[in-house]
Amino acid sequence: MVTTYDGWRLFHGDGQRRPVDEMPPAPPWRTFGTVAPDGGPDGDTADGPAPARPYLISPEHADVVNAALHLRRPLLVTGHPGTGKSSLARAITHELDLGEVLHWPVNSRSTVQDALYRYDAIGRLRETALSRDRGDAEPPLGSFVRLGPLGTALVPGERPRVLLVDELDKGDVDLPNDLLTVFEEGEFEIPELARLPEEQSVVDVLTERAEERATVRRGRLRCQEFPIVVITSNGERDFPPAFLRRCVRLELPTPDEARLREIVTAHLGEDALDDVDRLLEAFLSRRSARQLATDQLLNAVFLRASGVDLPADGLLDAVLHRLGGVV
Repeated sequence: MVTTYDGWRLFHGDGQRRPVDEMPPAPPWRTFGTVAPDGGPDGDTADGPAPARPYLISPEHADVVNAALHLRRPLLVTGHPGTGKSSLARAITHELDLGEVLHWPVNSRSTVQDALYRYDAIGRLRETALSRDRGDAEPPLGSFVRLGPLGTALVPGERPRVLLVDELDKGDVDLPNDLLTVFEEGEFEIPELARLPEEQSVVDVLTERAEERATVRRGRLRCQEFPIVVITSNGERDFPPAFLRRCVRLELPTPDEARLREIVTAHLGEDALDDVDRLLEAFLSRRSARQLATDQLLNAVFLRASGVDLPADGLLDAVLHRLGGVV
């Protein structure tokens, strides 16, 4: 199958139709449903995340990760955007073969209860009324309770689950303290189930994972192996001492030129380093004056390797734009 676009330009902005039978190859980190390179967005398969290349981390930082694993403590990962904070959780679950990462992206409206479970009371009332009208048995209460990412991470099992709490510093100021009890006790209560009579004390509920159910007894769920919790922060807010005391802290450094070359090679292969010196120099120069992320360099290198004329007016600025301030 042959494409009909001219060079690398698919869009010309002149209103003329130019059907494209086949899109050009996407960057490896923007390919979904197959594999994912380390450091980029995950491309989960049926067997969970499958990074195509090793996650680049120094032995010293890997030892900090191991300390958190042995201590069964949350790992608090800080660093500038693009240093691989979120990708670390995917690298851990890949190397330890622990299945897919449970992802809790935190925002200003996030609460611990929503991360633990959600109860659809309105849906239950509606379905119960319909069942009575049809003369059917009422649907089980567990069908209207779904565990969130944190609740699913605490489902008992012989092997721990991996939970990524992404950008905790974007949450409410009290959110870290609200997590302390769950992290210390490794359990939580679902009041809607705890109030059920004894003969209904065992309830199967939905989880964050498709087609998986968890058994809740007497309204409480307690983990067997404490989950591997990776918490990321961009340093937008300080955390309370009580929370920090319960975490193992890891600060990922901004990659230097040598590490940037290793990252480019890991993602795009040795050939991607050809004629990349001036592009790397421009990236390092711009990074010293403004905040840039490593994946912006990868985007620029990928475009250069695809035949894109990066020195064209405005194109380099569009790819290597600053991450802070007014856009």
